[in-house]
Amino acid sequence: MAGKPTSEQRKGLLNGFAAYGMWGLVPLFWPLLKPAGAVEILAHRMVWSLAVVGLALLALRRWAWAGELLRQPRRLALITVAAALITVNWGVYIWAVNTGHVVEASLGYFINPLVTIAMGVILLKERLRPVQWTAVGVCLAAVLVLTIGYGRPPWISLCLAFSFATYGLVKKKVNLGGVESLAAETAVQFLPALAYLLWLGSRGEAVFGTEGAGHAALLAATGIVTALPLVCFGAAAIRVPLSTLGLLQYLAPVFQFLLGIFYFHEAMPPERWAGFALVWLALALLTWDALRAARRGARALRAGAEAIPSPRTTEATQEATQEAAQDAARDAARDVTQDVRR
Repeated sequence: MAGKPTSEQRKGLLNGFAAYGMWGLVPLFWPLLKPAGAVEILAHRMVWSLAVVGLALLALRRWAWAGELLRQPRRLALITVAAALITVNWGVYIWAVNTGHVVEASLGYFINPLVTIAMGVILLKERLRPVQWTAVGVCLAAVLVLTIGYGRPPWISLCLAFSFATYGLVKKKVNLGGVESLAAETAVQFLPALAYLLWLGSRGEAVFGTEGAGHAALLAATGIVTALPLVCFGAAAIRVPLSTLGLLQYLAPVFQFLLGIFYFHEAMPPERWAGFALVWLALALLTWDALRAARRGARALRAGAEAIPSPRTTEATQEATQEAAQDAARDAARDVTQDVRR
């Protein structure tokens, strides 16, 4: 990545800011779709997202992956699971924004990296460094404080965090590109979503077309709102280091949090501030530890590349040293980034 021209890195950063900025400002969009309910908005998002990514793939002529996917039942099953998880995530998020819970929704994406780490320990038997254990413990304390503050568990945040973390775990096993993955998932969602919209229309309860052409256009734009940040994210991912993307990912919940307080004027009593402060402390610990590990891995990689082989050093030993250093750098970078195809 260090060999990328400065102009390419700058372009990658701009795309990264654009992707996470759009994800962070999306709470401004969903209220524009009222009086449509959250489920109707969700169904439109599924239908129009498939239309948008379908046109994109048609223009790019990238269809070979579809035939391969159809011949692999296990991957198809995983795509179906991923589609179900992102349906829950999208639906809860839209409902949360349109019912005045933007701050609580932002908390879900703040704690998502910590939930992902916890799932790695529980499900994948991954080993954590001491600072990572500390970050997870601080996050658990934050959830307890917020539970006391809200008078209930912050279930919106937890639902968003766990659904998205599980979605990322499933997507890791599917191993499809961003646009291709979105196309496959929305293809699974399409028929149920379309059937729901037709059923709603047959009962005379559909909002689409009843609030004017502008409102109908906004409902159709849910496909662009879904796909465009993903395209920008893809452009950023190939141009900037993973550690940079890992830091940029916090822009989205920060924007959402600020919108919740200053634009939607949601209440933030002291106990909620205390809970959020603990979450931010946990994220600061996690980020510091991951960046430190990334630097350590990078130094090991440079040392392996610059070492002058001695007559006693075999070629196999040199290759093993370089591979170990590369693995350390990759592992450290993976600690500070998430699969953020939202």
